[in-house]
Amino acid sequence: MRVVSLVPSLTEAVAVTSPGLLVGVTDWCTHPAELTAARIGGTKNPDVAAVVALRPDLVVANEEENRESDLAALREAGQDVLVTEVRTLGQAFTELERVLGACGLKRPRWLDEAEAAWSAAPPPGTPRTAIVPVWRRPWMVLGRDTFAGDLLARLGVRNVYADHPERYPRIPLAELNGAGADLVVLPDEPYRFTADDGPEAFPSMPAALVDGRHLTWYGPSLAEAAGELRAALRRPARGASVHPPPPRP
Repeated sequence: MRVVSLVPSLTEAVAVTSPGLLVGVTDWCTHPAELTAARIGGTKNPDVAAVVALRPDLVVANEEENRESDLAALREAGQDVLVTEVRTLGQAFTELERVLGACGLKRPRWLDEAEAAWSAAPPPGTPRTAIVPVWRRPWMVLGRDTFAGDLLARLGVRNVYADHPERYPRIPLAELNGAGADLVVLPDEPYRFTADDGPEAFPSMPAALVDGRHLTWYGPSLAEAAGELRAALRRPARGASVHPPPPRP
């Protein structure tokens, strides 16, 4: 088969499972490092003509990461487009198996390893509460119904804005600092938060810098993500004001 992926997570999943199957990927597809497929633009602005010229048997996409107008244009051009929806870890595993099956691939070992890695129950006791910015200028955070929020919940971290009406609400910084969280989680994508860019905005709480791929990608990285995120959540950012969470009962 010839496959074009419009989603970095799905690109990695297909490429790790069957190297050489992909003929086109987006500019944001960075894993695995040895990708040689043609670049066809961004996730939000793929070059539809370039995709069609690659003569794929299947185009894989995601309802959140890709625009419906682009997917409609691909369908109108005669392309077979498989669109995933991933807002929980359970959905991720189901959709990964569906995509790989549509590519003619058997269930890979890494998918079994990923499910095993996330099979542990959340740590006992009262969950820590966190705000999870994904952008600044303006500040945007994880809201309701997000894959990253579900991962954090499985690690014993409750998103303060998990019940917000919006999935990625814009919240003023003063309100974020007064939200009652005992932790701020700062991923390095889509906005690249670092030890010098982010923690200083939240002087009254510890900041956990996490790998955005571990928090937001669904694919082979899930096998290591649980352990890496647990470690990062226990490690405050350098230079952040550290206030330990209240004792658990």
